[in-house]
Amino acid sequence: MNKSSRFAVSVHILTLLALKSTPVPSSYIAASVNTNPAMIRRILVMLGNAGLTRACMGANGGTSLARAPSDIPLLEIYRAVDDPVVLSLHHSAPNTHCPVGCRITEVLENVIDRAEAAMQATLADISVADVVEKLQLEAHPA
Repeated sequence: MNKSSRFAVSVHILTLLALKSTPVPSSYIAASVNTNPAMIRRILVMLGNAGLTRACMGANGGTSLARAPSDIPLLEIYRAVDDPVVLSLHHSAPNTHCPVGCRITEVLENVIDRAEAAMQATLADISVADVVEKLQLEAHPA
């Protein structure tokens, strides 16, 4: 199975930007994520198109958040960078003459819809600010 890491990288990027008061160059972000700047720039384009980041040109250019971290739910990040379908059905139609194959798609559609709704509800309840807070609490326990 092919899994995308764009969501995790995007949350990393936006969390990093939330901690910085000035625009951050893609090379700095890439060093934090431990990947190449070209991959970061591709993701930054997606995040920018979704209105989550803004590019700042010039000698001190880079990327910054377009909104407050508390106004960026993880669900919005997920929708900006990943295929919104986590689970999928068979790639080819099951055998309709089989007692399982004739109804499995109908049953699985319901299960998949419920699972995706639960995941999206969870992501909608967590913001970039929540991620920042969790990082800071774990870095500096009381």
